[in-house]
Formats: sequence, structure tokens, C-alpha cells
Amino acid sequence: MRFISFRTLGTATALVLALALLVPNGLSMATSVGGKGSDSEEIASFAQRYAAAWSSQNPDSVASFYSEEGRLVVNDGEAAVGREAIAEVARAFMQAFPDMVVTFDRLEPRGERMLFHWTLTGTNTGPGGTGASVSISGFEAWLMGDDGLIVDSAGSFDAEDYERQLTSGDK
Repeated sequence: MRFISFRTLGTATALVLALALLVPNGLSMATSVGGKGSDSEEIASFAQRYAAAWSSQNPDSVASFYSEEGRLVVNDGEAAVGREAIAEVARAFMQAFPDMVVTFDRLEPRGERMLFHWTLTGTNTGPGGTGASVSISGFEAWLMGDDGLIVDSAGSFDAEDYERQLTSGDK
């Protein structure tokens, strides 16, 4: 499995690596990620901005990364379709974790999709919160549209570990 780690590499090194790795089998990732004219630097920038949007406490900012009729599914749950529904999913996490920080860990090409790996840290102090600190990692499998926005995202994280952290407070 190939991946790009932006935590451990400097920006210049990571971008050079991204250029080399995001062109599998001689095909430009622009054909499957980020629309026409995209390159690895744009994809990495998109991912950084997306993580920042999740950390912003502005759910509409998260939704703006999706096409008008974009779709987000978290852990095989019910699909949130459209920007308004996607903003509601983001709002729920933001309310539960007012200090939430989402970091962009790496990108991984997977067929016609791009896996966006992330880590969420925060304290569950929102309404009905447990007061527990949480640190979970997961990924979203993005399908990008010609407009350079997410058309479909299938997100996944370890729900059992998440629940354990919420109840025990142990990371």
C-alpha cells in the first residue's frame, strides 16, 4: 500500500513525493480527483483546507467542499445528501466537540477514489457530553466531480474505540 505522510515530511518533500505517487500507472490523478487541471499540490491543498474546515466550528464551511448534491456517509450510516444535510453532520460533531481539531494525515489513491486519512481530537463537552477527551483516526473515500468538489464520500472510523474513549476517557 502506498501513502503520503504529511506529518513526518517537510512540505517540499511531501509535495515531491505526492507528485511521484499520485500518478499511478501513468494516469494523472486529475482524471479522478479534483477535476480537470488538478495536480497533487492542489489535491493536498484541498485536503488541508478540508481538515481546517472541520476544525473551524463552521459546518457550512465543510459542506462547501461538496458538490450541490454531494453525498457523505459515516460508518455505513444513513447518507447525508446535499450541502444542507452534510452541514448538519458536521454541526453534530462540532457541537459535541467544541474544541475539535481535525488533522490531515495522508492521501492514498484507491482506484477512482482518493482516501483522505484524518485524525480528530477533542473534548466531548457539548450538550450531554461526557467530558472525555477523544483521539480517533479514520478516512474518507472521496469521489471527486469535474468541478473539483466531492461528489461522494464514504467515511469510516473505529466506532468501538470512539465509544470506549467517550465512556472511559482513555485514549
